[in-house]
Amino acid sequence: MTQNDERELRKIRRALISVSDKTSITDFASGLKHFDVEIISTGGTARVLREAGIEVVDVSEVTGFPEMMDGRVKTLHPKVHGALLGLRDNTEHQSAMREHEITPIDLVVINLYPFEETVARDGVTLEEAVEQIDIGGPAMIRSAAKNFRDVAVVVTPGLYRKVIDELKANNGALTLATRERLARLSFLQTAKYDRAIVQYLNSSLATSEEKMALAAAVTDDVGQHFSVTREQVRSIKAEDAVQSSPISGSSGQEGSLPACVILSGQKQGNLRYGENPHQKAALYSVGDVGGVAHSELLGGKEMSFNNYVDTDAAWQLVCDFEEPVCAIIKHTNPAGVGAGASPEEAYRKALATDRLSAFGGIVAFNHSVDEAAARAVSEIFTEVIIAPSYKGNALEVLLAKKNLRVLRVRKDESLEGLEYKQITGGMLVQTRDTHRLLRENLKTVTKRQPTDEEISAMLFAWTVSKHTKSNAIVYAREGQTVGVGAGQMSRVDSVKIGAMRTQLPLQGSVLASDAFFPFRDGIDEAAKHGITAVIQPGGSMRDNEVIAAADEHGLAMVFTNVRHFKH
Repeated sequence: MTQNDERELRKIRRALISVSDKTSITDFASGLKHFDVEIISTGGTARVLREAGIEVVDVSEVTGFPEMMDGRVKTLHPKVHGALLGLRDNTEHQSAMREHEITPIDLVVINLYPFEETVARDGVTLEEAVEQIDIGGPAMIRSAAKNFRDVAVVVTPGLYRKVIDELKANNGALTLATRERLARLSFLQTAKYDRAIVQYLNSSLATSEEKMALAAAVTDDVGQHFSVTREQVRSIKAEDAVQSSPISGSSGQEGSLPACVILSGQKQGNLRYGENPHQKAALYSVGDVGGVAHSELLGGKEMSFNNYVDTDAAWQLVCDFEEPVCAIIKHTNPAGVGAGASPEEAYRKALATDRLSAFGGIVAFNHSVDEAAARAVSEIFTEVIIAPSYKGNALEVLLAKKNLRVLRVRKDESLEGLEYKQITGGMLVQTRDTHRLLRENLKTVTKRQPTDEEISAMLFAWTVSKHTKSNAIVYAREGQTVGVGAGQMSRVDSVKIGAMRTQLPLQGSVLASDAFFPFRDGIDEAAKHGITAVIQPGGSMRDNEVIAAADEHGLAMVFTNVRHFKH
């Protein structure tokens, strides 16, 4: 064997095993014993291995110190960390190890105390949570991972089989490439673990001053660390960031923004490509929450990058309604949205808005899908359907369409959170747009008051406009979109396009605008098509001219004092 071979392959002669999750650990340890690996272990892990007939050496025998302080102190010792950190090709290190009788450890198998599982329980106390903060485990993981040239570290049972297979292939040795990959996974694990601790402690501290001090400390120690890809620019829950104390923005509203963001995602798998075939892409999940990244693919082809982006837009839209609603999305914009007494009625109302654009679209329901709705969706080519559940024979009907991706998603009831958007050289962070407009928030600014029916239609249109790319114009009647104009450079163009694309009568519909009308031309254009009422934020320098235009056309107009730009 050449020196390069020795460098590439590292024989595993001695391993330290200390795991909280005992899944498959006896099988793994038995596999190591086939290669005459000496196993050092601690506490409960040593007991489990001995009960399985596997010979182990207690860590106390190695260190010469007993486990103490309820197990808080057991591996924090030079004979453990020196055995992990000592460089095998460094003569000074080797001399020190011989002098102090430190025997190298070649493999560390550790998973950490279940901190996240503990704090997720209802009623958990601060004291209970603190006791689940692992100290020795992360220290050994980091020591071993730092010295990946000589030491391998395994942090999850999912890796056991791959490690044993490689040991078999290499006569009890692991390659440098494998040790490097294991090190990367290990540092990701400790980063996630530390992030969870910071999140919990920051949310549990009693005073704003303490929260600010902790956030400042994290900023000083960790720095501006970002680990986010394009897949993560949409919503990420607030608990996935370090939270600082409430601060007042220029609008006077209070919001909670972190002094430092520390984000990490668990790779779920590679995607065929990104937005375009020449771009690489993968899906990462953040935390264990509801949402599209955690949805279950029940049938159809694998999801693409664009499928995920469009499906998330559809899912966010329908989740903004309480009543049964269906949305059909193309390129993140609503082709049609409908509300109904049944999911089928909601779908058919959404479809009627723009049958042409619905072809190859994404269909989302916020309530369970039944067989009638499933058959309706199956009538035209659809890329993806997503819903919280399917009942009766709905799944059987949908799965018969081989090219239809069928997703089931757990609805995340929490609306609070932060959104992250990458820019060159940095990142923009904002609170999610969770505003929901109520009837009592409306301010009528025209001579004519809107009817109850018009108010219902305007509130529906307003919610849809919130999920439409700005400049956004939505024509609607109660419970149904009539036309959508999205993403134009001028608002009047959106008014024209929304009217031009409609396949339903515009006469008697209402109009929603996500931001104010800068000129009266948008109102004049919309009035040509027979609308009866307008909902918009207001706040333009020319509000008086816009209101006068509405009065001239006999329209009712309400201001919301809220804007819903979506870029």
